[in-house]
Amino acid sequence: MNNKYVIAFDQGTTSTRTIVFDEKGTIVSIAQKELKQYYPQSGWVEHDPLEIYKDQFDTFNQAVTESGINPEEIASIGITNQRETTVVWDKETGEPIHNAIVWLDKRTTGICKDLEKKGLSNYIKKNTGLVIDSYFSGTKLKWILGNVEGAQEKAEAGKLMFGTIDSWLIYKFTNGKKHVTDHTNASRTMIYNIKKLDWDERLLDELNIPKSLLPKVQTSSSDFGTIDYKGIQIPIYGVAGDQQASLFGQGGFEAGIAKSTYGTGCFILLNTGGKQVKSKKGLLTTLTCSLDSEPVNYALEGSVFAGGASIQWLRDRMKIIKKASDTEAICTSIPPLKNIYVVPAFAGLGAPHWDGKAKGSIYGMTLDTGREELIKATVEALAYQTKDVIGAMEKDSKKKIVTLKVDGGASANNYLMQFQADLLNVEVDRPKMIEVTAFGAALLAGIKAGVWTKSDIALIREIDTIFSPKMEEKIRKRKYKGWKKAIKRTKRK
Repeated sequence: MNNKYVIAFDQGTTSTRTIVFDEKGTIVSIAQKELKQYYPQSGWVEHDPLEIYKDQFDTFNQAVTESGINPEEIASIGITNQRETTVVWDKETGEPIHNAIVWLDKRTTGICKDLEKKGLSNYIKKNTGLVIDSYFSGTKLKWILGNVEGAQEKAEAGKLMFGTIDSWLIYKFTNGKKHVTDHTNASRTMIYNIKKLDWDERLLDELNIPKSLLPKVQTSSSDFGTIDYKGIQIPIYGVAGDQQASLFGQGGFEAGIAKSTYGTGCFILLNTGGKQVKSKKGLLTTLTCSLDSEPVNYALEGSVFAGGASIQWLRDRMKIIKKASDTEAICTSIPPLKNIYVVPAFAGLGAPHWDGKAKGSIYGMTLDTGREELIKATVEALAYQTKDVIGAMEKDSKKKIVTLKVDGGASANNYLMQFQADLLNVEVDRPKMIEVTAFGAALLAGIKAGVWTKSDIALIREIDTIFSPKMEEKIRKRKYKGWKKAIKRTKRK
């Protein structure tokens, strides 16, 4: 029986999913379960690791059953996951010693301040590509070891294991046989040296983390063990953190290719090739998905805090739209805006501005400004913020973006995508396949299984629309100049 199907486990912050792809890259079935969020204190966010595993197994079983395929036809499984979320479990029992601490969690702010006081900011930036922040896994791991009774002693005795969600799922699905992760997830821990491609001994010492806790790091498309499913051994051949999986699924494995995911926030990654680019513009350096046959590549990453969240604000708080999809028709129904800007700094400004004290602002309103103008300016803000990040990426990398690949819910808005192409003066490439993150994980697994080759991605990834720039240069410059003035007025620093 031919192995024709590749499965993606897509374990996210708010849901757990399984998607079955056929050899043409077409979705055969999807199963999904909402993931419960736990908030023990203000600023703390947790998940139940056992619930995550159960949900992943249940959706796996449901997706395979509903697809009608035979388990023997499954060539391989790929895993993509919420990054930075941290699990520690007992080596002997396989049970978590604490709930998973989610990437959103802020409880380790004090640990981060201590690292800054020790003068480690430059070292961490240089060697991990990251900034000192509670966002990343290393300080979460230290917190668990320091706050769960007996955990530090158990860790030093080699009786505990640490992992991000990928490692946890692999461990459970392989019945404890594999304790591994990939380059992309390791690069988000703040304790992995992306120059040496190894755990950083100095940072482990500073955080009092025994190396025995840590998983083995390997390429994203490699052998992560096998799952026994109804007596059939199915290999796990692909693993990647969600944003890097999205870049890979977009075919972004060459220098100069960038992708923007328009979700609640916007995540922009630029492949910078085989050399680490040290950002001077407030961006992070991270590792891209890696293949056994190729050297590891680096990427610059920038995050916009309020992307789709600003459209939700229009709907849920301002109540001036009924649904997000209404914005496209509204934007196209009125003339181009004249110096009206919404700066959606609802949670401060992210990359490249990094001003946590900034507040949301509206500039340029006149008596002619109405509901439609406010909606259009809010939609355009997503494109302006993306241009800010990409401009910083081009300056840091000294590389011009050749094309911007897009995905995420707001990428369905044709007006936004055309405006994005106009602002950047590059083509914006939107694929038919919107499940790009899961598709990236499936591709990694399928390449290792021999279902596809890397060159097949261009054939499998079907283009929905290419948006080519149409705006005159003088108009582009004038509009962006007005945006930069609005940003300057919004900043509190």
